Amino acid sequence: MEFANRFGLSCALALPVNQDSSIDYIRLGNHARRLLQTGCSSVTVFGTTGEGASIDLPERERILDTLAVAGIEFQRRVVGGVMATSVECAVAQARLLLDRNCRGTLLTPPFYFKQVTDEGLYRWFSELFHKLRQPRDIILYHIPSVTQVPLSIELIGRLKTAFPEVIAGVKDSGGDWSYTEKLIRSHGDLILLIGDERHLAAGVRLGAQGAISGLANVCPEILRKLIKSGEENPQIVELVNEVLRFPVIPAVKALIACAETDPAWLNVRPPLMELKEPDLGYLVGTYRRLMS
Repeated sequence: MEFANRFGLSCALALPVNQDSSIDYIRLGNHARRLLQTGCSSVTVFGTTGEGASIDLPERERILDTLAVAGIEFQRRVVGGVMATSVECAVAQARLLLDRNCRGTLLTPPFYFKQVTDEGLYRWFSELFHKLRQPRDIILYHIPSVTQVPLSIELIGRLKTAFPEVIAGVKDSGGDWSYTEKLIRSHGDLILLIGDERHLAAGVRLGAQGAISGLANVCPEILRKLIKSGEENPQIVELVNEVLRFPVIPAVKALIACAETDPAWLNVRPPLMELKEPDLGYLVGTYRRLMS
């Protein structure tokens, strides 16, 4: 039996940057095209792994232009992230994706103010949806370890009821299986995507429809098979546990640098810092041991 055949595997595309923090658009286009040829059904730009909070509006436009030049079809192959605290900034970011007819919009909640209520979040999302022209295919992004703004099961239900033509799904990167299980059981009518690869097999067995995955930057074939079969992969679980010992984005980039034999992938944008020895050597050695 095959699981999760509706959405599949989207790579949370890492952002290649030069030493001066400028974006390496050529490397980005080549990387995206390669991933789509080796197991990914789509790529997600401007997400957490893609340092989306550090990418301004003109850069977002140029990244989308780069994907278009690379011959990547937006309607089936591109999901884009929105990371903003003001409604107007979120509108501007989402508009770029909607105007390109992207497959979906991965929408982060406003992340600066903490201890906000479900009512406050509902008003923010509502205002955003009303200001967008014909919003569609919104994937709500639950990643409280980064935003410190969780999306409750109840809030998701309220939003999908109020905006049934807008809310398409949820990406769950909370890493809390009890939440994941409740999400799938409560909102199985939505496209539910797993961000924590340790829970991916169990998630698709229960009804999740795929993943937006940072590890897909380095092992898309393995993750695609896992999504299709719903079978556990102990190597993936161990690799995620090892990656989480370090700052995640520099760690994922270290794995890409190893997989591609390309040290330029080590570069990150401030305030992030690239992984240094001995951590770099340890993580690369672990990756080679697990993936060999």
